[in-house]
This record gives sequence, structure tokens and C-alpha cells, in this order.
Amino acid sequence: MDLSSARATLARTPGLTAQAAGALIAAAGGDLAEVARARGAARVEFPDERAVAADLEWLERSGTVIVLCTDPEYPPLLRQAAGAPAALYVQGSVALLAAPQLAMVGSRSPTPAGRSTAREFAAWFARAGFTVTSGLATGIDAASHEGALKAQGSTIAVFGTGLDQVYPSANRALAERIRAQGALVSELPRGTPPLPANFPLRNRIIAGLSLGTLVVEAARDSGSLITARQALEAGREVFAIPGSIHSPVSRGCHQLIKHGAKLVEEARDVTDELEFSLPKERLTEAPTTVDKAGELDKEYEMLLDALGFEPATIDSLVVRTGLPSNSIASMLLILELEERVAALPGGRYGRIP
Repeated sequence: MDLSSARATLARTPGLTAQAAGALIAAAGGDLAEVARARGAARVEFPDERAVAADLEWLERSGTVIVLCTDPEYPPLLRQAAGAPAALYVQGSVALLAAPQLAMVGSRSPTPAGRSTAREFAAWFARAGFTVTSGLATGIDAASHEGALKAQGSTIAVFGTGLDQVYPSANRALAERIRAQGALVSELPRGTPPLPANFPLRNRIIAGLSLGTLVVEAARDSGSLITARQALEAGREVFAIPGSIHSPVSRGCHQLIKHGAKLVEEARDVTDELEFSLPKERLTEAPTTVDKAGELDKEYEMLLDALGFEPATIDSLVVRTGLPSNSIASMLLILELEERVAALPGGRYGRIP
């Protein structure tokens, strides 16, 4: 077995952890080309040679790199986490794996305010020198990647599939931008589909790579809470942004805060807790979760106050303001064009910070 085949074999071996792979390589005398001799001693069932041969062709064609747990490029924080994978498939910047990272995760169906907050916080973290790491899912994940990219910072997307498949497919263009300005990462081999069991595996990689995890919005049964729990298990910090007590996508964050997560009102709360050295010349004022809209006419201010910070229908706004429904509809249209509110499913409207 040559060196390239040995690396591809170890990467494709199902369930192989960094610890087990290290023992396997040690049994082969540290020589990856001789790793096949250690199969019996380690009782590891290696993958089919034809699959490995196809992997080698795909690696060359796609520009994908395998980073083994014994390579100096393997992320040091992930190596410390229990059950760290034996290998990672990487497209983009391999060096970025060792950069200081902050995980940002949250709801796939966020409020307009949550999506905006994720973008603004991610941009600030990127300017502060963090690599923003997330899972490429719709909603908060995608907004976090977009915020880092907009700030000309770096971001890492961890896949719950093989890197030959982008899930969800709607984020294919975003994935290409991340590859160019950051990295795409997966422990799963080519051809692995988006099976539900794969995403907790992805979440543990996100948590393991990062100094801390910030949950922006999450329901009580959100997969983001799995990432937060895995971050705690890895000895990392967990942060959560609070929201309305009536909002379903705030309840997961409130649950985390009840159990010891750090409450976050502005981006600097995170960096202060991590004692991260900020390049001050690159920073502007840290974004907060408080709405800072400019001056509006009195009736528009009254309408925004009535809308509050959770979605509402026109009928409910009529009751709260006493204004006629046609006036409210017209005002909401103006506010939507000014990007102060967003139309939501079910005839509801929500504020955008």
C-alpha cells in the first residue's frame, strides 16, 4: 500500500477515531505505507480498495486534501476533544484549521432580527481576528458565514455530508465563496448523503474546532443545543443571545442561559470572556442586540414600538395602535422598503435591527 492509498484508507475507515488511528499507525512503526500490516492487530475493518481508488481520483480532481490526526496541520483544539476523527477532508485553506475559531449556530427558521444579528456579530468577530465556524445550514448558519465573508474575514463550513455534496443545495454558491475565502471541512467520505445521524457528528466537529460556541436563536429541540452541549463536554465556552419570552426560537437560548451559558448582549461580551486580543485598528463599535433605528415620524415610531421584537400581524397592530389597517399596511410597506421590518409567513411582520 503506497502512502496516498494508506491516507485515503484511514480517512474512509468508518468510526475510526484519532486515538485509534494513532495506535494503528504506531503499530505500523509510524510508516503509513506499511499501515496495512497493522490491520489484524487493531481489528479494524478497512474499506473496499475500489472505493479508496475512486477516492484518490476524486481527491486529485476536486483539490481536496486529507488531514490525518498525525499531521501537523490537524487542528490542535479538535485533537483535544473526545472522539476526534482520524482524518478530515478539506477544501480551501488547510492552515485555517489551526486559526482561533468561534462557532456560531442557531435556528434554520430565524426571525429577521436573528438573521441580521448573526450577520452583524459574525462580521465583527471576523474583523476581530476570529474565524467564524458553522454548519452551512439555512438560517443562522448561512447568515453567520455571510457576515464573515462580507467583512472580508475567514469562515469554515463543516459538512454533514461528503464534500462532493452540498447540503442544502440552495447554499451551493455560498459554499463556493467559503471555499475561496476559508475552508470546507468534513470527516465523512465522498458520496456520504445528508443522513440525520450525520449532523450530530458534524456538530461535534464544529464545537471541537472552536474556542467557544455562540447560539443566536434556537428552539428547545434545536440541533444547535447539541452543538452547545458538545462544546461544554469539550471544555469550551458556550454563549447565548436572549430574546422574547414569547418567541419559540428564543427558548433554546434561555434554556442554555439557565444552565450556565454566558448571556450575550453585544459581540464584545464574547471576546471579553475569551480574553481574545483584539486588533483595535480593525474594529468599529461592537454590534448589540438592541435596535438602533434612525429618526422616524411619530406614527412610524409608534408602529415599531407596537411591533416590539417578535412577529405580529396587521390585525394585532390595529389593536395595539388604534390605527386603521390600510394605514398600517402602507406604513409596513415603507418600513419594509427601508429594511426596518420584514414580511414573514402567515401575514406576520418582524423588526430588523
